[in-house]
Amino acid sequence: MRNNTYLLILLPLLLSITCSCQNQKAAADVVYSGGTILTMEDDVPQVEALAVKDGKIVFAGSKEKIKDFIGKQTIQVDLENKTLLPGFIDAHGHITSRSGMSQAVDLSPTPYGTVNTIPELQTTLKKYIDKHQLAVNMPLIGNGYDDAIMVEHRHPTRGELDAVSLTHPLIVIHTSGHASVVNSAMLKLLQIPEDAKDPEGGHYGRDVKTNRLNGKLEENASFSALMKLMALLPKPKETDGLSQELKDFIKAQDEWLSYGQTTICDGRTMGVGLALLKEVADKKLLKADLVYFPDFEANKKDWESFLPHYMRYESRLKFGGFKFSNDGSPQGKTAWLTEPYLVPPEGKDKNYKGFPIFSDETLYDDLKKIFSKGVTAQLHVNGDAAIDQALRVIGKLKAEGVYKPELRATLIHVQNSRPDHIPKIKEIGALPSYFSSHVYLWGDWHYQSVFGPIRASFISPAKAAKDAGITFTMHHDAPVTPPDLLTGVYAAVNRTTRSGMVLGPDQRIPVMDALKAITINAAYQYHEEDSKGSLKVGKLADLVILDKDPLTIDPMQLRSIKVLETIKEGKTVFKQNEK
Repeated sequence: MRNNTYLLILLPLLLSITCSCQNQKAAADVVYSGGTILTMEDDVPQVEALAVKDGKIVFAGSKEKIKDFIGKQTIQVDLENKTLLPGFIDAHGHITSRSGMSQAVDLSPTPYGTVNTIPELQTTLKKYIDKHQLAVNMPLIGNGYDDAIMVEHRHPTRGELDAVSLTHPLIVIHTSGHASVVNSAMLKLLQIPEDAKDPEGGHYGRDVKTNRLNGKLEENASFSALMKLMALLPKPKETDGLSQELKDFIKAQDEWLSYGQTTICDGRTMGVGLALLKEVADKKLLKADLVYFPDFEANKKDWESFLPHYMRYESRLKFGGFKFSNDGSPQGKTAWLTEPYLVPPEGKDKNYKGFPIFSDETLYDDLKKIFSKGVTAQLHVNGDAAIDQALRVIGKLKAEGVYKPELRATLIHVQNSRPDHIPKIKEIGALPSYFSSHVYLWGDWHYQSVFGPIRASFISPAKAAKDAGITFTMHHDAPVTPPDLLTGVYAAVNRTTRSGMVLGPDQRIPVMDALKAITINAAYQYHEEDSKGSLKVGKLADLVILDKDPLTIDPMQLRSIKVLETIKEGKTVFKQNEK
């Protein structure tokens, strides 16, 4: 009886301690409510509240049940009618390229810049030289000029850059990254003679009257010139314990975060970019996850050294596969087509169709090497001939049992796609990743000069992919554009060009499908759908808060949405300054 009495006395105390421990364990670090919460989960597309603990989602459901996750230390965030989504995922971009161009003169046209004519390009370069009092032989890089947008609708020439300076070696890089133009001083610095032969997968432009170099460098001619120039430039001194390269990377990373991305891509890592990524990871400078794809051709000699790092995050850095560039840029008119360009570029005849970067045999041998090791690839394919090549080669490897759909090889850009590509993409088990912003930014140019009305109307055919049951993603390809995924959403939903023309209305997709393309589908592309891309218990608390609900505003206003906060594993990594 005495023992029973003690038990009766102790039982409430034990229950109290047990309940207290359970409540303490269940208490979240942060709970969100008071706004729209879009999960990207089909069975429960929207919830009232979300709870986060230790960087993961522990609850997604009703406001009533969220109370069970609120403790004394829990931060309660009132969304104030804002919208919470999974953090955006960069399915294809080039952060090391953006970082490397941080010191370049910005030559972007509207809507992201102000250089809309060749005289404005010349003035911008001259003002930079004068303002910074550059030494007479100091090289200068400009980045982002766009002949598709500029009034003249052509590239600047060697002579027009000579008019800026005869002593400063100048190079201006096309917005696509697939071409550049240099002046005479830069040709001399890089030791490119007048009788230079075209490199494999590249071209030197020539004046149609004199046959002299006109300063234009395309594809591998441009890439090799840039790499040679970078090796010649003096390295800036370290300040505050960080090199200029690291500071530029941090600046670029902050730009990605400001656009709501919690996973970043480096889609063609080569040269100094590899060492840079290793250094930022080793120094714990990554605030978001970063997936990189080394250029296979540039790293062919030691490609197997990457294999131990495959699909493993190490200090937030993951080797996600290899990158292959099969052709060039449609807006730059170097993409490889089966039918001629509507208006051929200067110096080319009416039969000009662009050109491949490498042969079927080279692509087959290289892809066979990596697929045999279970490693995936991103393949840059803009023109329909390049898409044909990728489908042909991957199809052959699949038939031989080398390529397996679970590798999720990704076709990047897929701009000049044809309707017959869709079933072939589904058959081989590849993922298309569309650069949908093309419809808005360059749709008019594609319609009037690149492809013509019929081909232009089928660029970035997301609706055709959706109807075929193909998982697709969308990307921004920064620094071709800023890391701006919401413009891609706008373009995929509205199919409206800069002039207001509707280009291919039958390829419009609903807003939710566009959002899935930059969240859960992108997570799937990276083999990370179990941990990212939707708001579900057990997944990482990678979140973005928007000022408007993309599902309820006028679709024509989608580009006006602002990212207010970006949250990586429960921690804020970007927050809009409140005015």
